[in-house]
Amino acid sequence: MEFLGVRWAPLNTPLKRRLQTLSVVGWFVLLVFGPVFGYGAIVYMIFYTSYWWLAIAYMVFIYYDDACYSGYRWTNWVRNWAWWRYMAEYFPHSMVKTADLDPKRNYLFCIYPHGVLSTGVFSALCTNALDVDKVFPHHKTHLLSLHQHFQAPFSREVGLMLGALSAAPEAINATLSTPGGGHVVGLVVGGAAEALMSRPNMYRILINKRKGFCRLALKHGSPLVPVFSFGEHVVYDQVSSEQDSLFYRCQELLRKYIGMAPVIIRGRGMFQYSFGLLPHRSPVTVVVGEPLEVEKNINPTKEDIEALHARFCVELRALYDKHKHKYNGGVDVPLVFE
Repeated sequence: MEFLGVRWAPLNTPLKRRLQTLSVVGWFVLLVFGPVFGYGAIVYMIFYTSYWWLAIAYMVFIYYDDACYSGYRWTNWVRNWAWWRYMAEYFPHSMVKTADLDPKRNYLFCIYPHGVLSTGVFSALCTNALDVDKVFPHHKTHLLSLHQHFQAPFSREVGLMLGALSAAPEAINATLSTPGGGHVVGLVVGGAAEALMSRPNMYRILINKRKGFCRLALKHGSPLVPVFSFGEHVVYDQVSSEQDSLFYRCQELLRKYIGMAPVIIRGRGMFQYSFGLLPHRSPVTVVVGEPLEVEKNINPTKEDIEALHARFCVELRALYDKHKHKYNGGVDVPLVFE
C-alpha cells in the first residue's frame, strides 16, 4: 500500500512477520547503539545513583576481563535464543556446507563480503539459528570483531556469550593454537573499510593487499576456509561517495577512530518499506567452501605468504563462480578483487 509516496506495510501483516521485524530492530539497536547506551548507563550510575561503586567495579572488571581473548564466556543457551531464529527468518538467512571439518583441527574461516553490517555471517557463526551446532557439531564457532566492542559495558556481555572474540592477534593465536582442535575462527577479512564499498550492483572486496590471515594460517598450520555471503550486498544500500571525495575521506577518518564504518544507510522502517535504518528483507546464503590445506610454518617468509594468498584467491573465486548462479537471485553480479 502506497500513501504520500511511502510504501506502507499492510495492516494485516501476520504476527510472525511482525516478530521477525522486531527481532531485527533489537539486533540493530544492540549492535549500533548498545555501546552508547552502556556508557550512558555507567555515567548515570556513577553521578546520579548510590550504586556508583558498582559501576566503577564493573568497569575495572571489564579492564581485566580476558574473555574476548579466550572465549570462555561462550554460552549455548544464549546462542539458542528464539530472538536469533526470528532474525534469521526475516531475510531469510541460510547456510550451505560443501565439506566436512576434521574435529581434531582448528580452522580459519575467511569471510567475504563484509556488507554494511555482516548480517548473514552473524546468524551463521554467532548463533544456532542456522543450525551451525548441527552442521559442524564438533566445533565452536567464534566470529571476530573489533576490540573496542568488548570494552563497551553491558552490550559486550551478549557478544561474549555468543562466542565472539576480539580481532586482536592474541585472541586469534590463542584460539587457533588450542590443543585438540574443535574451534572455528571467523574473520571478515575486508573489515569496516570494505563496508564503505558495499553496493547492490556488485561485490567489491578487499583482498589484494590483505595477507595477514595467511601469515596466521601458516604459523598455526590451520586450514583456510573460503566463505562467501551471497546476497549480503543488497541487504543495505548507502549514500555513494567517490574515493577521492571529501565525504569519503571524512568517512575513512571516522572509521579509523571509532572502528565502525560511518555509512549513511538506505534501508527500510518498521512499518514502511521506503526509508529507514533496518535492512531489507533480502535472502542471504552463507556458503562455506572446502578447507585449503596449509603446512605449518612458524616463521613464514614473504614468498610463503604470497604463495598461500594466491592459492586462496583462486579458491575464493572458484567458490563464487560455482555458486553464483544459484544464490544471486538469477542476476549476474560481478566480483571485483581490490
